[in-house]
Amino acid sequence: MLLVNLAIFIAFLLLLAQLYRKTEKLGQTVFIGLLLGLLFGAVLQSAFEKPLLDKTLDWINVVSNGYVRLLQMIVMPLVFVSILSAIARINQTRSLGKVSVGVLSTLLITTAISAAIGIAMVHLFDVSAAGLIVGDRELAAQGKVLDKAGQVSNLTVPAMLVSFIPKNPFADLTGANPTSIISVVIFSALLGVAALSLGKEDQALGERIAQGVETLNKLVMRLVRFVIRLTPYGVFALMIKMAATSKWADIVNLGNFIVASYAAIALMFVVHGILLFFVKVNPVDYYKKVLPTLSFAFTSRSSAATIPLNIETQTAKLGNNNVIANFAASFGATIGQKRLWRHLSSDACCNGRPNGRH
Repeated sequence: MLLVNLAIFIAFLLLLAQLYRKTEKLGQTVFIGLLLGLLFGAVLQSAFEKPLLDKTLDWINVVSNGYVRLLQMIVMPLVFVSILSAIARINQTRSLGKVSVGVLSTLLITTAISAAIGIAMVHLFDVSAAGLIVGDRELAAQGKVLDKAGQVSNLTVPAMLVSFIPKNPFADLTGANPTSIISVVIFSALLGVAALSLGKEDQALGERIAQGVETLNKLVMRLVRFVIRLTPYGVFALMIKMAATSKWADIVNLGNFIVASYAAIALMFVVHGILLFFVKVNPVDYYKKVLPTLSFAFTSRSSAATIPLNIETQTAKLGNNNVIANFAASFGATIGQKRLWRHLSSDACCNGRPNGRH
């Protein structure tokens, strides 16, 4: 049966490939892959025992995990080259400073709102951790949440700002630190400023540097497009894994926590919709355009891996400038993890309430 399952999986991949060749609509193909993945994953879970299911998922994970790793592979080169290229052409991006302040302000405000919503949902739905932690996996997850909460509470604003400054840019290019992405943004921006300075002193040298940077930028962007075209297959495989490994009994037992979590998510969509309305952007059209990116972020649970899709969506569908798209996506992946802040606040409340802490 393993071979049959894999044959069906490959057949679906070929179907998605044929559909994309005919329509050339990436978003539509991603959405179809998402639905097919949910359906196939649910069938696998209901039809097969765990040993066979695990073996099937091991092979399916070659596609899902492989796609995520490819996205992670291109994150740092994409951010580095795009920021460097944009700064080297700073005359085309004179509003960057103003936009940067707006991006950072929006991220910080929405993060604070997200944390507040998480706390409010805990009290509104009377969510408690009592009776939910039943195994080693749950205990380990609780430990990670408490550790992360401790790190966040101990991190002062000055310490956070200092951590952004790269002391070894080559190490940050490997993603060695939690703030590596922002450090790479800063390093590439400083390198771009240095290129501008050289260009003012020696115009011929400046032009050669600009041409070299632009060539490298085009090379990396071509690689990014190659990887982005694999999105339907990656999302399809990720959704299979999610649907096949979700335990409905556990979901029922979690009850209020699941409802509270999704209520918080829905409220954050409303918050973003209100912000879009104020800047005269149609929320419905916006969410249609970003749906593939949101779907991948939801299934992969990786902010860093979503950066390339984020940038591609901003530039190709939303019409943002390349440097602004890179800036927003890079800082958003670190500062604006609204899901993390919502769960840190709500989980901290949940884990504290059984022990008498409120």
